[in-house]
Amino acid sequence: MASLIDTLIDVLDKENTEYETLLELSMEKTGIIVEGNVTALNEMVVREQQVVERITALEKKRTETTNDIAIVLNRKPDTLTLEHLAELLASQETESAALRRIHDKLKTTLGNMVRVNESNKQLLQESIDMADFEINIMQSMRQAPATANYSDSGYTGDSFGASGSFDAKQ
Repeated sequence: MASLIDTLIDVLDKENTEYETLLELSMEKTGIIVEGNVTALNEMVVREQQVVERITALEKKRTETTNDIAIVLNRKPDTLTLEHLAELLASQETESAALRRIHDKLKTTLGNMVRVNESNKQLLQESIDMADFEINIMQSMRQAPATANYSDSGYTGDSFGASGSFDAKQ
């Protein structure tokens, strides 16, 4: 049992390290979004995907280890949280403290990730809104108002809206 707990703690430590790497990339991505550098953003997504693949492998190992611990403790794996496991191991102070420590680290890291990713989401939405606004301005500049198409001899332009474009949002 002790080796399973040690394995779980080790896997969770490695997962936290990967999440911290992902957090650093997300914070770096914030600057890239602000700059509007699409090429760098694409490269960042590739780097993030590599980290996510490592996290996925660690998550699989964590699930397997948790299932093994649940079998030993005769518990259902889906009810075995880190906090609950730390309580069950209260008599083993070292393991219990280590589980609580890694739980707190993961909670902090993931909370920071949520905050940064929410900020990045908002920045991306604002960038999309600005791009839509600029596209609408350019389209409207191509279409002169109907009154500008009159001369002394009468209407000189094509029929209104003949440019073939339209604003999809209207």
